[in-house]
Amino acid sequence: MAATDGEPDEPTAERLVEPAPAPASAAGALLAAALALPGLLPAAACGQAPDRGLFTAKYLDYRDWQPGARRMDVTSPSFYALIPFSDTLTVEGSLVLDAMSGASPLFHNTLTGASGVGVHDYRKAGDVKVTKYFDRWAIGVGAAMSTEHDYLSRAASLDLRYSTDDRNRTYAFGIGGASDHIDSENLIAIGKTRHTLDFLVGITQALDANALVQSNLTYSRGHGYYSDPYKTLDTRPDARRVLAWLTRFNRYVPSCDATVKLSYRYLHDSFGVTSHVLEAAWRQPLPAGFALTPSLRYYTQSAADFYRDPPFPQGFVPGQPYTADTRLSAFGAFTPALRVERLFAEGWSVDLTFAFYRQRSAWRIGGDGSPGLEPFSARWIEAGVTKTF
Repeated sequence: MAATDGEPDEPTAERLVEPAPAPASAAGALLAAALALPGLLPAAACGQAPDRGLFTAKYLDYRDWQPGARRMDVTSPSFYALIPFSDTLTVEGSLVLDAMSGASPLFHNTLTGASGVGVHDYRKAGDVKVTKYFDRWAIGVGAAMSTEHDYLSRAASLDLRYSTDDRNRTYAFGIGGASDHIDSENLIAIGKTRHTLDFLVGITQALDANALVQSNLTYSRGHGYYSDPYKTLDTRPDARRVLAWLTRFNRYVPSCDATVKLSYRYLHDSFGVTSHVLEAAWRQPLPAGFALTPSLRYYTQSAADFYRDPPFPQGFVPGQPYTADTRLSAFGAFTPALRVERLFAEGWSVDLTFAFYRQRSAWRIGGDGSPGLEPFSARWIEAGVTKTF
């Protein structure tokens, strides 16, 4: 059930499946203004339509657990395609099918689910985007939909990108909207809705022939049903505002024939949650068409203003916002990962990613983490095959 979609990072299949990469632009352009509007695909380089098509199929196997208890299992095939219809028009789209089973996080030492016996759900999600390229402009229109047995979400977006004469800088502007409908199986939330507007402004700058920096600022404003109907006494505000700043830096290192990738994201919302994400990756090509990309990600967040520590229901006051959802607690988490790629002839490639996630209250930076919570762990394996044409 996705009524809590958009909350801080607990790994789920939806968050762990990365979008398929768009074809690389020419070295002289070095521009990829990725518009990170929720549910929609990243944008390709402004002013230059991709001249090759792309198809990617991936399969994700995800599991998480806490001490003495196996929690969620997720299997998720996904597909992505980009098709240039002319020198100035492209269409791209993706499809994701998730099968989820298990239980909610340890709720002060009790496993809970939609009916108290566990979680079993299927999610189908897809999106499509059409981009029209002009001399130095690009305009993209996108739509997306996600459905589960108790949840339906529809989204749409419009983005505009403009590049300078030398094509070393791109400005990006975007707006997106989503409408969600919730009908929980336990009949607590029937006919509930949530509506969200997202705005983005960003800049991508080629620093030199080997370095690229991108910085995006997004603002989201939503209203409607934000509570989790499957968690006892969960009552959240009916509006949420989110401000996020994401900066990425990529540099090619000629002496090693490798690329270093660094990123930082800051997020603050009206629930009182402030989070920081730091990530570093090193992509190293190897002989015979292989490439390795080890990476390390650190995540830390503060607790929501209305989160209450155990024992449950300590701090509950009727009529006031309240949650014991551990996703809104204060914690820190590390995610080491390794991606292996192999290129073949005629545009074929395969990839395999291994990742491990470990979350503890004590790992929060900037203050104490929430007490009384069990450590949370997850691992996922993703395999993919790509064909360019």
